Amino acid sequence: MRQIRRSLGMRIGVSLAVIMAMNSSASAQDAVPATGDGGMIVFIGASQGIHVARMNEKTGALSPPQLAAETKSPNFLALHPTNKYLYAVGDLPSAKPAKSGAVVAFSIDLATGKLTELNRQSSGGRGPCHVAVDDAGTHVLTANYGSGSVACLPIADDGSLREPSAVIQHEGSGPDPKRQNQPHAHSFNFDKANRFALAADLGTDKILVYLFDGEKGTLTPNDPPAGTVAPGAGPRHLAWHPSRPIAYVINEMGNTITAFNYDPDRGALVEFDAVPTLPKDFQGGNTTAEVVVHPSGRFVYGSNRGHDSIAVFAADADGRLTPRGHVSTQGETPRNFAIDPSGRFLLAANQETDSVVVFAIDPETGELTPTGSKIEVDAPVCIRFLTLAK
Repeated sequence: MRQIRRSLGMRIGVSLAVIMAMNSSASAQDAVPATGDGGMIVFIGASQGIHVARMNEKTGALSPPQLAAETKSPNFLALHPTNKYLYAVGDLPSAKPAKSGAVVAFSIDLATGKLTELNRQSSGGRGPCHVAVDDAGTHVLTANYGSGSVACLPIADDGSLREPSAVIQHEGSGPDPKRQNQPHAHSFNFDKANRFALAADLGTDKILVYLFDGEKGTLTPNDPPAGTVAPGAGPRHLAWHPSRPIAYVINEMGNTITAFNYDPDRGALVEFDAVPTLPKDFQGGNTTAEVVVHPSGRFVYGSNRGHDSIAVFAADADGRLTPRGHVSTQGETPRNFAIDPSGRFLLAANQETDSVVVFAIDPETGELTPTGSKIEVDAPVCIRFLTLAK
């Protein structure tokens, strides 16, 4: 069925600009808004490229997605703080050196949502799976799952990328002989002060910490060098609490979320809580994927692939998590999900059933309720929001 949909999508796919011109009577909700009109753009990384849709900020309804840029397997996306540029990683065969992944820079046309490739640079390793931009908009971090390495790339004034200024190869392994026989860097994030960079490595059960020099673009192993999770847990992604020095790490293999107190002066992580993402009575296979903290800091969410749900947690004043239940994503394999900046809506990307589903968030309980809005996108894997100025 997916192959049929992909074939049909390729035959009927046209540019966003053409679609907008074909029907001048289309409602504003069915087209990406022009600059100055305000609104919310949603970028979706998928198997055939990066798609764009408009989200109604009052109802959460999504317009039909349109192809913004053709690029092979954009596994993760990150926006520049100016909202002028977008960066993606993926399986990009033209990357150099040979057998290396790449990071691709795009400029954003805010009138249409269309992306124009600026350039691409080596990710410094194989199988890049994550990308992040610092708050100053001067550097990009990327994690290479295949080679177990991380890299830092400077951003030029025009938004394009320069060659990596730092590449670090991780070392070590974990107790699982199949999945942890070598390092597998799965995400790489700046801290809020842009002073440290933290890499979750699934293969070594560590969150490695590096001192980041924003002037030189260098990464220096920190002292202490890392935070650790339970053996065999396999840390995947990290999310910061919006107002407290707390980091939440979702563990892909252990199906847990680990909470760390973070010392921003020393770059030190100290675990203080760990909770399961699955119901006690679930017996099937599962791996976790994404973790997101609500903008209020009151709720934390994690996705389950297998149980195919979003696990909901309440965060108390100290950041400890209390389970609040699970909500089906109405599809299979929610590899990624995102919460809009207002905190009113959660969008879940179901990779195996080719859909993005919208949920309303109860501001008092954190409960998720389907809004009825759902769009088809071929194997969606990453969602990012861009708010247009009015």
